[in-house]
This record gives sequence, C-alpha cells and structure tokens, in this order.
Amino acid sequence: MKKTISKKEIEHVSSLANLPLKNSEVEKFTVQLSEVIDYNISLLEKINTENVLPTAHVTGASNIQRADETQPGLSQQEALQNTKSEHNGFFKVKPILSRG
Repeated sequence: MKKTISKKEIEHVSSLANLPLKNSEVEKFTVQLSEVIDYNISLLEKINTENVLPTAHVTGASNIQRADETQPGLSQQEALQNTKSEHNGFFKVKPILSRG
C-alpha cells in the first residue's frame, strides 16, 4: 500500500507550523515524507495481529470522573490581595483590544 503525500498536504502542514517553504522544498518534502510513511507502514504490515483484540485504552479504568460538587473558593479580598492595581473590587488591567 503506497501512500503519497500531496503537495497540498505539505503546504498545509508547513502553514500550521508557520514554516515558509519554497516550491523546491515542497517537492523535496513530498517525496521524502511519502518514503518515510511508506517505510513505516511496511513495518506495521509485517506485525502479526491475528490474535490481538482491539484496545481502546490499557488502564482498564472506566468512568473516572469525579462528582461535580461545589467547593468554597477565595473571597474577593483574598483574590485581590496580591494585585498591583484594583478598581471597585476588580482587577484593573491595561486594555488589550483597541477600538480602531
């Protein structure tokens, strides 16, 4: 089973990684990554999985969520005790959005 990575996929991954690539590099990586994937898939295909049951997870745990219960938090005074700047009981911060 040969898997060829498309140029479009290489360009998509490079944009996600914020790596500008030249056309020659896209060509080069298309070939190289296709070879790497083909090699690894060929290794996986050699593994005998005939008597192996599908596994969703290996811990054996089921429903490990805690109960959703309220707990007391910090008072307003405790929350504000280390702030450099407050206004009317709230944290005062510099604006991060402009109106322009």
